[in-house]
Amino acid sequence: MRPADSLKRRIVVAFVLFGLGASAFFAIIAAIAVEGIEVQLVDKRLEAAVAWAAPRHAAGLEVDMPAGLRFHRNEAIPAAVRGLPAGVHKVDVGATRLHVLAGRDARGSWVLVDHESDYDKIERVVYSMFGAVFAGFLLLASLLGGFLGKRVVTPISALAQAVRSDGVPPALTGRKDELGVLARALESHTAELRTFLDRERHFTGDVSHELRSPLTVIMGAAEILMQDGAAPAARAPAERIYRAAQEAAESVTVLLLLARAPVLSSLPPVEIGAVAAEEVEKYRLLVGAKPVTLSYLGGPELAVRAPRELCAAAIGNLVRNACQYTEHGSIVVRLLPGRIIVEDTGPGLPAAVVATLGSGGAPSSGSGGTGLGLALARRICDFLGGGFAYQPCAGGGSRFTLSFPAG
Repeated sequence: MRPADSLKRRIVVAFVLFGLGASAFFAIIAAIAVEGIEVQLVDKRLEAAVAWAAPRHAAGLEVDMPAGLRFHRNEAIPAAVRGLPAGVHKVDVGATRLHVLAGRDARGSWVLVDHESDYDKIERVVYSMFGAVFAGFLLLASLLGGFLGKRVVTPISALAQAVRSDGVPPALTGRKDELGVLARALESHTAELRTFLDRERHFTGDVSHELRSPLTVIMGAAEILMQDGAAPAARAPAERIYRAAQEAAESVTVLLLLARAPVLSSLPPVEIGAVAAEEVEKYRLLVGAKPVTLSYLGGPELAVRAPRELCAAAIGNLVRNACQYTEHGSIVVRLLPGRIIVEDTGPGLPAAVVATLGSGGAPSSGSGGTGLGLALARRICDFLGGGFAYQPCAGGGSRFTLSFPAG
């Protein structure tokens, strides 16, 4: 799983974004509050002092200003604060910040200068505290998101691991929350699937075992009819009976192997080229009376870990179908890196069969007799972890591609 797809990461990101949003909101409120306090503590104080000092100064009376405040008029205004428009200003003189209230009346311009206002220091302290609080809030949001993400994701990961190991532990199925509901639903569904697969595997194995005996009898009887002393009229039908019984016996063997599901990693590698050459020679007699050339072109070596019978069945079914339904032209079997291709100039597959092959199911009736062979070949490829692909040829015909994992 990519880190960006992690549910825990998404939970942490959601908490951090929430923290950022909440911090931004409170920062705006705090800035408005600080500025409002400044107006009340500084600006209103200066306005009140001017309201008391200006009339006294205009009347020539002594103006005894509070500590830190200085009232200047006209030429007495210091150069640093001279020419300011009416209102409250902040003027930096060296390292000192002055709060200055400027105005004008009938006697000229005046300024009230606050030399000892500590509000800027208080303001910096307040903003520093707010910054620390916001940083702590973001850290807390990320830690809380990580904690909750772990609490949420860990049981889900344990449930996924339990499902992969073919069993949900009681610790999860016994939970009272939504995860317990999910665990119990998965356990129930897994049990149903396991029962269905076991029933199908046992059915396939039992049927295959039951078919072996009559097929052996049929093949033995056909061999007797094919002996040299047999009547010539019975020899050809006997050969067809023997081939059909032999193909059925091979299909039974394949079904038994699929039902038993052998461990592929423990099997020796099988040379696909040798198997393909044998299958081509095996079915060459099917095109003996047709204007069809059947050829095996070979190619790079390809070995896979699989039962030889399964590889032979997958390739042989395609070669047999091509030989049966190609009336003229050619059938070519060749190896490419990692795959084998069976190409013919036959009529191709009906659209219904092609659609069914794409869905992975067995082709429906009316497929020209190709249904079981193609479905079996596809099932073998799926079992081996390979690929099965069909492509119609431009000039007519079919191209089947079987891809195998390297041995």
